[in-house]
Parts: sequence; structure tokens; C-alpha cells
Amino acid sequence: MSVNRRIFLASGAALSMPAADRVRAGIIGAGGRGRYLTAQFKEVGAEVAAVCDIYQPNLEAGLKAASTGAQSHTSYRKLLEDKSLDVVIVATPDHWHAQMTIDAVEAGKDVYVEKPLAHTVEEGFRIIEAVRRTRRIVQVGTQRRSSELFQEAKGIIDSGAVGEVRLVNSWWLNHQRSLSSNTFKGDLDWKQWLGSAPDRPMDPMRFFNWYYFWDYSGGLMVGQAAHIIDCINWFMGSKAPLAVTTSAGQNNLAGGEVPDTTCLTVEYPENYLAVFTLGYKAMRYNGFNDQMQQYHGMKARFDMGRESYALYPENTAVEMKPSAEKKLPGSFDSATRAHIRNLLECVKSRREPNAPVEAGQAANIVLCMAMESLRKGRRLRFNAASRRVEG
Repeated sequence: MSVNRRIFLASGAALSMPAADRVRAGIIGAGGRGRYLTAQFKEVGAEVAAVCDIYQPNLEAGLKAASTGAQSHTSYRKLLEDKSLDVVIVATPDHWHAQMTIDAVEAGKDVYVEKPLAHTVEEGFRIIEAVRRTRRIVQVGTQRRSSELFQEAKGIIDSGAVGEVRLVNSWWLNHQRSLSSNTFKGDLDWKQWLGSAPDRPMDPMRFFNWYYFWDYSGGLMVGQAAHIIDCINWFMGSKAPLAVTTSAGQNNLAGGEVPDTTCLTVEYPENYLAVFTLGYKAMRYNGFNDQMQQYHGMKARFDMGRESYALYPENTAVEMKPSAEKKLPGSFDSATRAHIRNLLECVKSRREPNAPVEAGQAANIVLCMAMESLRKGRRLRFNAASRRVEG
């Protein structure tokens, strides 16, 4: 990278820049989410100049989605050798997030890493250490932190209008009929895809449904709770839980391991409980109605949806009416663009992004404990001093 370009990137220049001065990004993991992020990065002015995937059909689709002339890679380490790349997007299965993020910052790249931050508590702390030592910018993909609606809602919580909160109820409800029955349609580097996970024979069920196998993720319990728990942590100012307990119904998605219906209870040192329920064998909902966080304060209840909020002051009326309310159906896609825009601004200014790794780890601790609690069938405690899960 030239001296002039380094100076430009360190400045607070606007994102409406000449093509030659655009932030150059590389995407690792060109599946559905990776291609969505590719389009969003391009939309806000970045050049997606490199694509890496170990499955040929994904790689080909990713190259079509990327900027003209994007370089093709089947090894993410080769992509990281490209000195012209400023940002790396990690959109792989969860069990690869930590190593790829660490390797990227060690290679001098800034990073956008999809949620959850990591697949274990220990990996999350390794990421923090590497990011702080290398002084790179890393944005975790919890885009609510960059949403104008959620920032406005955070201001209402901070104003004291809700009062002291001792209970947060939250849920995410929708319907998934079955797991994917896709078959392989091109070359796949199975060994590289497995990475640190246990060695197993090549299996399309695991590859196309990795979300639902403990070796790679924690299902939609983790995928959706990553957003909700992060938002609760943000609104309530929490950095780590005291304890987590998880329960589940039977697994109703044939072929997978992780249940579709779960409930996790989080005890926090700030003296409140947060309960998150996932129900993906419920009826189908419009995205506007599929999730909710209810902050039960001593002055009011605050309801936070995907694209709405409402403040209900203490009231003895049969029908409660909000004193403040906003509904913005169809607005949530803009949150991802705002989140990416925030990252690109921080790449130039070197300021902290809206979702730094410490915030990602605060949620990751809860998520990893939730998985372990469910599998062990008991309440687990987090020892903040030793940074270990106990119980």
C-alpha cells in the first residue's frame, strides 16, 4: 500500500471516494450470507477484490457477486497474503471465526466477522488479545448496534424512563420445516472445511446444515440469540453473565443435533434475569413480528422488536397505551449497511467500531455457556476473575 493511500485511510475522509481510493475487501466464505455481505459492502462503496471458498459452486457464485476482476482463492491464508486488501470479511461456519479473525489481524487486516464471535469462550479471549496487540479494527456482525432505531431505543433506556429493570423477556419465533437435503454439485475441500472440528467422512447433511451440529455451531439458538443477547447486554450495560441455564424440547428437525425449541436463562451481576426463548416450530411470522425483547422496569415496560419499539408507562388501565412508539416495517436491511459503513469509517479514523470484540465476547460467553448447559443438563457459572466456566 502506498504512503499516500495509508494517509488517506487514516483520515476521516467521506466514503464517497474515487474508485482508486476505495477500501478493498476480501470475503472468506461465499455462501448465502457471504454473498449478501458482499453486495452490502459494494453498496456502501467498498471494492470486494478477493473471494475465498473451499466449495467450488460457492466460489463461483461469490466471484459473480464480487467486484469485477476479483481474485479467486481456495485457501484463506493465500487471500490474507494480498497486501492490497484492507478489510477481510469472515462469513464461515462459527468454528472457523476465531482462527480466521486472528490470522487476519496478524496479517495486518481489519475485519468484519459474522456473529457469534467464536465457538468457545477461550477462543473469544484469544481474539481480543490478538486484536488489541495488533491494534486492528474488528467489527462483529451484530448490526443492531448501528441501527438508528435501536440507538434511539438505547437512549430511551438510558434516560431512566423505564426505571430499574430486574427482568428481560425475549423470544424469536418462526417456522422451519426441515433441514436441507442438498447434495454436492462441485469440488469441496472437506478437510479444510472441518478445520479444528473432529475428523468425519464427507457428509452433505453436515456441510449444508452446519448450523445444526455441535461441532460447528449451536443452531438457531445461538444464531438468533447472538443478536438478542448482544442487544440486552448493550441496553443493560452488561459485560459477562453470572450463570446460564438452558433447557430444550425434542429435536424436531430430522438429521440434526441441535434442538429447534430452546429456552435459556441468564443471571447477570447487575441484578437482573434475561430469558430468551427460541421456537422454530411455531407458525410463520412476518419479520416485523417474529422477535421481541421486553424490558420490565419499575416505571415502565419497554418493548423492542426488530423494526419497532414501544414504551408503556405503569398503568392500571385494561388497555395499555404507549407513551412513545415507533414502527418501521421493512427497515431492518439498512442496519447491515449502516454497520458496514461504521466499519469503513473506523478503518479510516482508527476509532472503535460500534460492535467491538469485547462486546462480541460478552454475548459469546453467554452463547457458549448456553450450548454447554444444554448438553450437560445443568446450570453453569462464569468466573470472571479466572475467565472460566464452572459447574
